[in-house]
Amino acid sequence: MSILSIENVTKRFGGLTAVNSVSFSVDAGEILSVIGPNGAGKSTLFKIIGSALAPTSGRVEFEGGTVSGLKPNVAAALGIVRTFQETTIFRDMTALQSVVLAHHIQLSAGFLGVYFSTSTARADEARFRRSSLEILDYLGLANIAHEVARNLPHGHLRALGVAMALAAKPKVLLLDEPFAGMNSQETDRAIGMVEGIRRRGVTILLVEHDMPAVMRISDRIVVMNYGAKIAEGRPGEIRTNPAVVEAYLGRDDDGLDGAAA
Repeated sequence: MSILSIENVTKRFGGLTAVNSVSFSVDAGEILSVIGPNGAGKSTLFKIIGSALAPTSGRVEFEGGTVSGLKPNVAAALGIVRTFQETTIFRDMTALQSVVLAHHIQLSAGFLGVYFSTSTARADEARFRRSSLEILDYLGLANIAHEVARNLPHGHLRALGVAMALAAKPKVLLLDEPFAGMNSQETDRAIGMVEGIRRRGVTILLVEHDMPAVMRISDRIVVMNYGAKIAEGRPGEIRTNPAVVEAYLGRDDDGLDGAAA
């Protein structure tokens, strides 16, 4: 059953069409990857799905209602949450403090309540701390809970961004290049983490350049090129699709080499 639908979405910046009438749906509980060569329009589409950009035309529907054009915090409150990037992680806080702060979308006390430390605010803080410890433990990060974020290695910073996103209790989690810059061991660990998040009942939509990882983890793949969708299917179908092979031909940075591994 579809939880998210992208319907004829187009985005123009002046005379440039970054996304051109793209449509596909995401089923509840699946992992769907959006791939394509550099400049294919993936990141722009991702921003539209997460409500960071409004489409020029078309719409994004979530659980039967239109969400395109909403503010990102409103979309997040509904259940569409994008991972925190390393540049937006609170570098001077510990991992635990960062995840606790990311729970703010669930605040019951209000900011005045927090300021005056009311009983509701204190209950919120205790609840957020319990939830944060559970999230960190589930993602295998319990041992770095009290480490300051700026001291964490790349792989742990990426995982912390995911932990902070999970604090918002997403129904659909948008992962932007979750395996970028990782070695093979870190990638294996990250793939296990993403699969674990799906087991929690979270639907996952990701944009990624690491083709071997995409082929391993995806239920379905959508391929974009020059702003348009050129293919959609299961990993085995995408790997041998002539249009996909042609789009990637000669591109060493994000080619399909090794995708069969």
